[in-house]
Formats: sequence, C-alpha cells, structure tokens
Amino acid sequence: MLVHLLKSKIHRATVTAASVDYEGSLTIAEDLIESAGLFPYERILCSNMANGARWETYVIRGPRGSGAIELNGAVAHLGKPGDLVTIMAFTEVEVAAARDWKPTVIVLGPGNTIANHRGR
Repeated sequence: MLVHLLKSKIHRATVTAASVDYEGSLTIAEDLIESAGLFPYERILCSNMANGARWETYVIRGPRGSGAIELNGAVAHLGKPGDLVTIMAFTEVEVAAARDWKPTVIVLGPGNTIANHRGR
C-alpha cells in the first residue's frame, strides 16, 4: 500500500511579483527549487498566509540567487508582493518507508534566503 506524504516544503516564502498576463505557474528561484528537492514542472500546492487562499499549480525555474517567488496567471489574483506563502509537494511512499519518512523543508527569511533547512 502507498500513502501520500509531504515530500518538499518551502515555508514563509515572500511573494516577489504577481503577473496576471503570464501563463499560470509559480516561478521559484532555481537555488530554492534545488534546496527544497523540487523539480521544474512539478505539481505543487500553495497557501497564502496573508489571506488563506490555496491553489495548485506547477514550478517554473527563476533566476538562481534572485529569491524569486512569482505568482503567474490567474493565481496572481490570490496574492501580492510581500505576502508569505507556503509551497508544498507530495509523493507516494510505501507504508514501510513511511514510518521513517522525513520531508525536505526549507524555511525562508528576509530576501527569501534560507533560514533553516531540514530533512533529506
């Protein structure tokens, strides 16, 4: 049997831009994608800590070191620059492996720099 578990999380990411006139997705700086164990085009669930909005989209690569967290397309209506968001990806894991599972979690600080990193 498989169970769905949290694979990766970026917590307290500050939205840096929101563009309605862009194809839908979430732009994340490449170094943050790698640190969180995400992949470009991976399906993600996002939540906005400022207004409670939640949505699903996919990851697109932003410039390395830029701190970019950009809401694109219709999602741009669900937040604005300065909002804090949580970005999550899930995976299926065999029950035996699930008992010791540890997701990769990065917590961001000012300028979307990594303040804490734990997990895989």
